[in-house]
Amino acid sequence: MRQRPIPRRTPGNLPSDLSGFVGRGGELSELGRLLDASRLVTVTGAGGVGKTRLVLTAARAAADAAAGPVRPPDAGGPADPAQERYFDGVWLAELASVRDPALLELTLAEALGLTDHTTRPPRTVLAEHLAERRLLLVLDGFEQLVDETADLVRDLLRRSPGLRVLAAGRRPLTLDGELSWPLAPLDPEEALALLIERTSAADPSFALTEANRAVLAELCARLDGLPLALELAAGRLRTLSPEQVLNRLDDRFALLTGGSRGALPRHRALRTAIGWSHELCTAGERLLWARLSVFAGQFDLDAAEYVCAGPDLPVDSVLDLVGELLGQSLLVREETAAGVRYRMLESVRIYGAGWLESLGDARRLRRRHRDWYMGLATWCELDWFSPRQEEVAALVEAELPNLRLALECCLDEPEEIHLGQYLAGTLWFFWAGCGRLTEGRHWLDRTLEGDLGLAGPEYESSRLKALWVLGYVAALQGDSVASMSALYECRDGAARSENPVAGAYAVHRMGCLALISDDMTRAGELLGSALERYREAGELNSNVLMCQVELAMTLAFQGDLAGALSLCREVRDICEERGERWTKAYALYVLAYAALDAGGTAEARRLLAECVAINHTFRDLVGLVLAVELLALVTVAEGHPAEAAVLQGAAEPLWDGVGMRLFGSGYFNAPRLMCQERAGELLGTERYASCARHGRTLPLDALVERALRGPEPAPVPAGPLPRPRGTTERAERPMVHPGAKSRKPAGSPEGEPAG
Repeated sequence: MRQRPIPRRTPGNLPSDLSGFVGRGGELSELGRLLDASRLVTVTGAGGVGKTRLVLTAARAAADAAAGPVRPPDAGGPADPAQERYFDGVWLAELASVRDPALLELTLAEALGLTDHTTRPPRTVLAEHLAERRLLLVLDGFEQLVDETADLVRDLLRRSPGLRVLAAGRRPLTLDGELSWPLAPLDPEEALALLIERTSAADPSFALTEANRAVLAELCARLDGLPLALELAAGRLRTLSPEQVLNRLDDRFALLTGGSRGALPRHRALRTAIGWSHELCTAGERLLWARLSVFAGQFDLDAAEYVCAGPDLPVDSVLDLVGELLGQSLLVREETAAGVRYRMLESVRIYGAGWLESLGDARRLRRRHRDWYMGLATWCELDWFSPRQEEVAALVEAELPNLRLALECCLDEPEEIHLGQYLAGTLWFFWAGCGRLTEGRHWLDRTLEGDLGLAGPEYESSRLKALWVLGYVAALQGDSVASMSALYECRDGAARSENPVAGAYAVHRMGCLALISDDMTRAGELLGSALERYREAGELNSNVLMCQVELAMTLAFQGDLAGALSLCREVRDICEERGERWTKAYALYVLAYAALDAGGTAEARRLLAECVAINHTFRDLVGLVLAVELLALVTVAEGHPAEAAVLQGAAEPLWDGVGMRLFGSGYFNAPRLMCQERAGELLGTERYASCARHGRTLPLDALVERALRGPEPAPVPAGPLPRPRGTTERAERPMVHPGAKSRKPAGSPEGEPAG
């Protein structure tokens, strides 16, 4: 008897632990017990008490327990409860930098790795994704949106029986069934161990001795065992003796308690420790601390130098001051895909923001912050059409919290709404090219709805750019009504203001709408006109090349395969010369289809493998699902119908996240129908359905890995691929010339699909 395929586990997205976790053994055991007893556990406590570290450590333990070898479905013996409970992984959503309630659900979807191009509400997408999954969702830093977070968690838990939530915040969510667990500070021994470990990491010569033990223990007691306060004290022990630190800290406490050395209320202990650390900073360090508080999440040195420097803080001093703040545990250094970045802990940031407000400089710093990120977006748009495309995607991903903050700043000033339109439009490559359509639509709608005509005609170009980008995004979401409305408005406005570039973009996207609607005659006219307009305006970028690929598709659909190949080869050559990959993937798709039509299955597979890899890198679901379905057709032509059925099944869930319902297109739908018919004939209805069912269980990363690996080689007899039967006349027309002969080998399967 054949063994059923063993499912693949999904690991999750937990970050690695950059510094050792000290103590809390009892708390970890208790937290594990609470998670066994309830689907919602919230760890509460004052800022700096260590909620985040404890929750992440517990989550890593759960992930490790779930990551053991997968038991075959037919294996005997009891199942591992942790493996079963968290079969679909442990996932972290960091919410501290989210201020806009409309972005809460999007942030959770991003944390879960969901890419959805449709106009469906993000909550619906989340609920459908979680409905049949078993996973642990970790929420950290929800205080500023506690009501909205509680409402979302309640809804998701009700609709997703396999979901468990572990949250960390200063207050509980107050939901039915929630187990709220207040976290106490470290006990004296654990507090001392943490202080010694962190101080030794900063100064290897430091050691616990009989001479300093009593002073250090007293220091831990004065800091009430709060981990963040101990981290700050450890940063000071690099330059001060334990006695000096304790004496200075006692002086600070005396100010707050009227000279009493009695126990300080816990809620004041951290603020006291932060304030004391603030006082020990130099004037330059204090000023930089305050100014860095305008950032959301991570930032890099270039941003810090631009935003924070001035006559009172020379730019060449910022690097050294950042180093000092790092040494005092006021900043955290992190390695990311976008390079070295820095982050300020939320309690420290809030303290700095208070000082910035008291200095009366907050508004100016927020505007400088906005200006930096507008400049960053401008350069990233230019760099998108270059070999640095993948780096640009990683950079904008890392900077998204700050870009959101910049967009909010634009919207706060009605007379500067044009800046928001410019910024939202300039990020078109991120919205459309990196799977962020829903968020892009959110910002584009907001900036255009807020346009009260206050900006003046000199800023009309920013409004027109936002309009054509909105038309583009809405088209990709399948919202043709909103798309056409925005594009007509852009086209007419471009004509009035004599803006030929905006007019070209509007006509281009109208042509794209006609293409996916199977109106090839109109699509060819509009796309051809847009290309002429682009050339007259001297415009050349990824959008222009995409227009050329889309025109090639219309030619191929109408039987002009030679013309389509000529256009796509030119696009491929330009992309390779410029280092552009995103548009290149679409050109490769057309070239692969042509290669398959000519019988070149090996060449088609090579082209599609590159296409799949690129689209997955940029989270482009439209390009990915089209490439996977064409690859399935190649696979059945190579004589592997079972593997083709698996790929077909794996492609089906992807369509749920694609706004353009290309299943309704006779042209784009042809490869799927051809593959389904041929593989179904070779496998039989029951086995085809079984293989497709297995494909539907594959996580996205596993699907891509499988597509790139390819099926195991096997000798197969030759045979033609039939034209799909039982479809409408429109759906029967393949992408290539209807009269082209098919010379694709086919064969019967040998065994179950690999994997």
